Amino acid sequence: MALLDAAMTTVSQLQPIGARGRVVAVRGLSVIVRDLPAPVGSLVRVPRITSVAMPKGEMGEVVGLLGDQAIVMMLGQTVGIRAGEVVEALHSSKSVGVGSSLLGRVLNGLGEPIDGGPALHDLFPQDLDPAPMAALSRKRISRAMGTGVRAIDLFTTLGRGQRIGLFAGPGVGKSTLLGAIARSCEADVNVVALIGERGREVQDFIEHSLGGAGLARSVVIVATGDESPLMRIRAAQAACAVSEFFRSQGRHVMLMMDSATRFAHAQRQIGLTAGEPPASKGYTPSVFASLARLLERAGQMSDAHGGGSVTGLYTVLVEGDDMTEPVADAARGILDGHIILSRKLAQRGHYPAIDVLDSISRVQGDVTDATHRAARQQLVRQLALYRDVEDLVQIGAYAKGSNPESDVAIASQPTIVDLLKQDLSKAEPMAAAVKAMVNLAVRIGNTRK
Repeated sequence: MALLDAAMTTVSQLQPIGARGRVVAVRGLSVIVRDLPAPVGSLVRVPRITSVAMPKGEMGEVVGLLGDQAIVMMLGQTVGIRAGEVVEALHSSKSVGVGSSLLGRVLNGLGEPIDGGPALHDLFPQDLDPAPMAALSRKRISRAMGTGVRAIDLFTTLGRGQRIGLFAGPGVGKSTLLGAIARSCEADVNVVALIGERGREVQDFIEHSLGGAGLARSVVIVATGDESPLMRIRAAQAACAVSEFFRSQGRHVMLMMDSATRFAHAQRQIGLTAGEPPASKGYTPSVFASLARLLERAGQMSDAHGGGSVTGLYTVLVEGDDMTEPVADAARGILDGHIILSRKLAQRGHYPAIDVLDSISRVQGDVTDATHRAARQQLVRQLALYRDVEDLVQIGAYAKGSNPESDVAIASQPTIVDLLKQDLSKAEPMAAAVKAMVNLAVRIGNTRK
């Protein structure tokens, strides 16, 4: 029955076009096509005389219009394309097949399996870039989403339907942290989008960081850094579409995207190809509009709209640890909080390298009780006091007794650090972590008295 429903839905959305044009020029990754009456976003096929792997031609997408010419950006290479070739329009709407059979599978940006498994069936077409959700169709975030990572659950508690950024430079344990969350979080389904990753790291993430248990309840969508910018954009949008499908079934989804920065880089390339003027540090205006549109697709839906949720966790690469670069700055203004991974902590062997003083969850007060909030405030105060005198302590210049509060902070620092550090192969339930934090806060409070 599901197969019949999927087939009927697909047939009802078919749009016979029969539109054709001819190649007049090739510029970088774009092809200029004359007399192609296809709207922006249409998928087209361009013949290549040297393509052995794709004898029917290479796929492309219309990204802009200029008079009677369509600007087509290729999903692959432009090698072998020549002037005068006939370009055929295939689809006028951007969609991807979604369904429960996607669980445990690895897909590319077109929604095609790349894991060597069986063909996918029972799939329904879903818009890659639907209209934004109505603001009043969202539900207030009121329930916590446990991740199994103490530093997050205790100090930057996530809520179901929240969108939070994981800001990090390269090499500070970002992928390991994402894998641990995918294995241990309280979500019903994980959707993992690897956007612009190195090809070697994809297999490593799936087998080592995610593992068999994590993959079984996950959908992984991949577009590596050597693929077309369009494929990277489509992979990110496909991940959102798959998440929205499971949310519409009332499930709670954890959407992890690594990374939003590479999505922005891809959108910048497309914008420049389409003729947009560069604005902030070479980023085109469409980058920031597309970023907001992408990040806003996560959220908690009201009961009238299925009651499911998509909790978004987006990594943001900060080059040179610069938190003010355009993408990082724009993302912080859109998201509901940020988790900062510190290179300084990573160099000390402190994992996960989360700087809890610089990290914040804007919904934490709505998803935690008063006891949790009071204990967190107590420990954060001790960490802040210790940071103020850390340099003096390190060089042996701090005189014990000069400040009673600093004395307590110095004495409690090792136990707080032990609470924050964790072997990410071993998850801890959120309730047990909160209990340990409250007990530690009580002991520190008694010491201050």
